[in-house]
Amino acid sequence: MARPHNDNFLRALLREPVDYTPLWLMRQAGRYLPEYNETRRRAGNFLNLCKSPSMACEVTLQPLARYKLDAAILFSDILTIPDAMGLGLYFAEGEGPKFERPLREEWAIRDLTVPDPYDHLRYVLDAVSEIRRALDNSVPLIGFSGSPFTLACYMVEGGGSSDHRTIKTMLYQRPDLLHHILDINAQAVTAYLNAQIEAGAQAVQIFDTWGGALSHRAFQEFSLAYLKKVVSGLKKSHDGERVPCIVFTKGGGQWLESMADIGCDALGLDWTTSLGDARRRVGDKVALQGNLDPITLFAGPDAIAAEATRVLEDYASTGGPMTGHVFNLGHGISQFTPPEHVTALVETVHNFRA
Repeated sequence: MARPHNDNFLRALLREPVDYTPLWLMRQAGRYLPEYNETRRRAGNFLNLCKSPSMACEVTLQPLARYKLDAAILFSDILTIPDAMGLGLYFAEGEGPKFERPLREEWAIRDLTVPDPYDHLRYVLDAVSEIRRALDNSVPLIGFSGSPFTLACYMVEGGGSSDHRTIKTMLYQRPDLLHHILDINAQAVTAYLNAQIEAGAQAVQIFDTWGGALSHRAFQEFSLAYLKKVVSGLKKSHDGERVPCIVFTKGGGQWLESMADIGCDALGLDWTTSLGDARRRVGDKVALQGNLDPITLFAGPDAIAAEATRVLEDYASTGGPMTGHVFNLGHGISQFTPPEHVTALVETVHNFRA
């Protein structure tokens, strides 16, 4: 299978020469787009949208119809795995994701099993295949999953949490139970991402959204060790092409050196870390992705252009070739972002020359 016609994103991840700095946005298919909200209204609810391959394909392609983005990302949710494990995922209006059966009892934790992605998550794989056909080799498709620790946060807390008190209490009081959950999750994430690659994903990203909530020691033991286990089990190529892997730990800027050693191709950075400093610290071990503060997009086009240029110049400040950088936000785009402001960002990034 040949690479997409626009393969700048893949080349940047593999630190190959690029025509310009490629760009995609976390949550680029989402509530800031009126066309997404219309499709979601037709679906009835968010889970119906996720579980319909044709609608997931439709919303995946919507931002590419508006903007000259360099990659599409599968429309899905990180909590598909625990849902497939039988925890009963639902979305409360205005409250975000919840689980009917969070992992609180030892017997429930011991009974946890790895779901077969070809059975319990077939709708995701069907969406990947349908999106690849629809893209018609124009830009690469990114598959993704939550990290073992981030999934465990939701599975134990029963939903989002401001302090992660329940799971962190388990971490200190019953680390054996948490390790059991994380081991099952690591197996599940590996199988799920490999199935996405088989279905047509040309790169994958692991979202370790809550890894930054851990202490230094706890991050190494309960997040990084399992990220490494997943990365080591991933398919490195498919159909004769390399399949790069990106690891994104929000709040993980202090651990870049150890993260660069786990075997991934790229590290995503939030906006609190200097890209230039990060490039000096990791050298040529990995590519870097990021890292504009998403709130910048609420400012006017001139301010957006100025801030995006600062991010690009920060990366360029280390010298050397302008490759190994994928421009992105430091976290997901806000649902309240004016869609026209994204146009200013895309144009700035694509027109930048070091």
